[in-house]
Amino acid sequence: FKKPCLKPLSLLLCLTPMSLCHSKLSCKEGHSGPTYESMQDVFDLKPFRPAVNLSNPTIANISFTLYAVLGVIISSLFLMNLLQYWHNEFLVWEPDECDGVTRISLPVMHLWSPDIIVYDVDDDVSQACPYVYVNHTGHIRWDRMLRLVSACNLKIFSFPFDVQNCTFTFGSYMVSPALTFIEMSSNSKRYLEASGEWELVDILGETSILQFGIDEWDIITFWVVIKRRPVLYVVNLLIPSSFLMLIDILSFYLPPHSVDRASFKMTLILGYTVFLLIMNDLLPSTANGTPIIGIYFSVCLALMVISLLETVIITNVLHHNSMKYREVPNWVRVVVLKHIANLICYRWPEDSQLCQQSLLPGTAAPPELQQICQYLGDLRDHLTSLKKESELQEQWCHVGYVLDFLLFRIYLLLISCYALVIIFMWCIWISQ
Repeated sequence: FKKPCLKPLSLLLCLTPMSLCHSKLSCKEGHSGPTYESMQDVFDLKPFRPAVNLSNPTIANISFTLYAVLGVIISSLFLMNLLQYWHNEFLVWEPDECDGVTRISLPVMHLWSPDIIVYDVDDDVSQACPYVYVNHTGHIRWDRMLRLVSACNLKIFSFPFDVQNCTFTFGSYMVSPALTFIEMSSNSKRYLEASGEWELVDILGETSILQFGIDEWDIITFWVVIKRRPVLYVVNLLIPSSFLMLIDILSFYLPPHSVDRASFKMTLILGYTVFLLIMNDLLPSTANGTPIIGIYFSVCLALMVISLLETVIITNVLHHNSMKYREVPNWVRVVVLKHIANLICYRWPEDSQLCQQSLLPGTAAPPELQQICQYLGDLRDHLTSLKKESELQEQWCHVGYVLDFLLFRIYLLLISCYALVIIFMWCIWISQ
């Protein structure tokens, strides 16, 4: 080395048997690579930073490749390969003197390594690679497969079309990125293209300096932007829910005077409730808010309950009021049978007239014929009474049908507006 050992620590390093301050690693003839004895002297210097002149900084360069997003529920679990590069000025040799060997692997536990600290992480349960790769110029590469649990601020309102932004912060006394952020993002996208339900959008970053008193730390902050693939949730959640809502809409075409419509809607609500219980395990549960898809399911359930309530009202109009044989109020005739019926274009056949016949006045008849006429008159009165009851039932049926048509169209309007709002909001999130 050109620079002399001037400082006390450098003088201490110069007292080693191999005289590291003035020579390179030695090699024996017939052996590939540096000798064990020369490297053992380097291992003994593990507590000291590997610089001949301590005024020269040792810069640690880092980069990472994101391999998988293992889970995003309350926190985010990432699997990444962290690459660390630094220069050890003591591990230098001539390849020509060492049988052409240009790179070797050594146990990292015997070498000095930079103190890289990962912030914004709950737990690191990864196992570091026990070996590093060293080339003949003294440059070291250490691959570490990290399984990091990052406490991201999850935004799940737009689930399953949500985009998450997770932060990783790396710090050391002197650290800098080994690759550009664009290159890191490109390398990670190759591994995440067909992996899991998450898609990597981009990896952004910046470098800064953090000062603690007189100490200064270099900080590298990475922002990992990931987007959920929504196909699984659309197929398993949205499409079945839409089918159930479609069946509920079609149930309005059942005869309103039939009790089967009410029982059918109650069975449908029960089935939708079971669907919500099963679906609950697929939705993310955080304290940050409720996803809009959860609100969507709740509103769908509320609409189905409203649909059942409409059936109950129509059933009451058709059966309860008609069984009392009460006249249809005049205001109901005007409002429902005239204005609302014209508004929704409801038409019904004209009422048939009952033909009445009577005996000619002044006609004399024998007693037997008079008794027959009396029986016929009683029968006519009974038939007239039945016809009146039938007319009353028919009038209430018209009222019920008109109200059913009206409420059905209002129900369709509500569902259409609600579906358009949901589709519009999700289209905006998908295009982002």
